[in-house]
Amino acid sequence: MTQRKQSLLLSTIAIASFCLGGLAVKYAPQIKPYLSALIHRWDALPTPPWPEDFAVVHIPSSADGSLQPAYFFAAPPGVVQPLVVSLHTWNTDYAQNDPLAARARQEGWNYIHPDFRGPNHTKAACLSQQSLADIDDAIQYALDHGAVDGGNIFVVGVSGGGYATLGAYVQSRHRIKAFLAWAPISDLISWFYQSKSRNADFAADILQCTSDGMRLDAHEARLRSPLFWDLPAPPRGRLEIYAGINDGYTGTVPISHSVLFFNRLVEHYGYAASRVEASDMAKLLTRGMERGEHLQEMDGHGVLFARQTPLVSLTIFDGGHELLPDYCFKRLKEIAAQDAALDGDAATRHTR
Repeated sequence: MTQRKQSLLLSTIAIASFCLGGLAVKYAPQIKPYLSALIHRWDALPTPPWPEDFAVVHIPSSADGSLQPAYFFAAPPGVVQPLVVSLHTWNTDYAQNDPLAARARQEGWNYIHPDFRGPNHTKAACLSQQSLADIDDAIQYALDHGAVDGGNIFVVGVSGGGYATLGAYVQSRHRIKAFLAWAPISDLISWFYQSKSRNADFAADILQCTSDGMRLDAHEARLRSPLFWDLPAPPRGRLEIYAGINDGYTGTVPISHSVLFFNRLVEHYGYAASRVEASDMAKLLTRGMERGEHLQEMDGHGVLFARQTPLVSLTIFDGGHELLPDYCFKRLKEIAAQDAALDGDAATRHTR
């Protein structure tokens, strides 16, 4: 390349950088949600080597006898501690990096990160009966091999992990203190059509999970959708649902999945007065909520809308497709500190 061409190229780059920099400053408020969505691509978190004190264990499946890998951290012996069951996202597996792991270790809590049949692009995954059994088997493994406080077991997940959290909430055989589902999927049929234009890879995954890979099998997709499952009576624990209002715009899962699942639960468990009405749902889905004074702050994200009942809650915050790790673990510690009798009292209020 000649010196003249080099100078011209450098000048062009400098001008472009200046212009882009000015645009970035001018439009920072508008592009912030999109940058946040890129930063919080939970289905693409890196998988660096885990700390040495997190051991890879292999758990026999109660469904078919196969061995399920998981990362496991046992609390120091002597005093029982809570257990965090953290569920990986849609297209990853047990080796996915998880920001909750280090927090659990710092608190001296038990922790397990099961595989439950890996990425959701096979019929054995995607909330199959085998994958649900794997989650329960992982909980049992931790109970058998760690100093676990049986009254403080927590299941947590985001995105595809939030989807699995809803599945565990409905079908787990264990008594769980609380389930925290972030940006969850609740209806594979609607998510298939939502994903066809938004992210075709997810739509293809659903086809692989539920059909011959060519055409959606709506019946099979419904069988793998917690929104349509029979609900337990009484519930196995408290469920808290969190969703960023920009998800579905800058993220992959519209918040309708969270709102509709919440509505089904409150109607089923006798708290119909807390359901999200059509007018509020329209504001939420079109991002028409006021951005002024927030109900509260969660790690710098304002809460725009919330519903609370003794059994289930819904929180819509000013964010995207993400889990807020610091807030999430802080919330786990708050629930762990509560008297277990409160959960039992709430469960007695169940009405069909």
